[in-house]
Amino acid sequence: MNLLIPILIFMIQTLSLHDFSPQSSNQWRVVDDVVMGGRSSGNFKVNSEGNGVFYGEVSTENNGGFSSVRHEVKTINTEKFSEVVMKLKGDGKAYQFRLKPSIANYFSYIQTFDTNGEWQEIRIPFKDFYPSFRGRKLDQPNFDGSQIEEMTFLIANKKNENFKLEIDWISAK
Repeated sequence: MNLLIPILIFMIQTLSLHDFSPQSSNQWRVVDDVVMGGRSSGNFKVNSEGNGVFYGEVSTENNGGFSSVRHEVKTINTEKFSEVVMKLKGDGKAYQFRLKPSIANYFSYIQTFDTNGEWQEIRIPFKDFYPSFRGRKLDQPNFDGSQIEEMTFLIANKKNENFKLEIDWISAK
């Protein structure tokens, strides 16, 4: 009986924000700089291991330079949690993870993380997500961590490059 208590505490303190499945590939939509005339090309799929894969090419041609993949969700209450934790494997490049507490927000709360080519557990405290719109930090408070309605991965390293980010899961702890 005592062995169950730590397991139950762990289960209560972790909330799955997204666990990839073949059906989830159509829940994520790619938004590239082509919306403003750029030439970047991102893609998203769920691979045979059941991981989300965001991949493609970023081009700075024609004032471009970013690719993103977004997932809208029904409101997820995260007020009892303090951080986002993701298990992922990148390609050694920097990426942004973005959150929106409301789809109606014109801006996102963002935080950059580095990848190293190996599987990593990335932890980002909610309080570290700062408000940003079109690359500019806004003079507003950081994310309060109360709820999430959209999650986004974005690459925008101001250079021409291929990229690949494989995501196993995303949780709140």
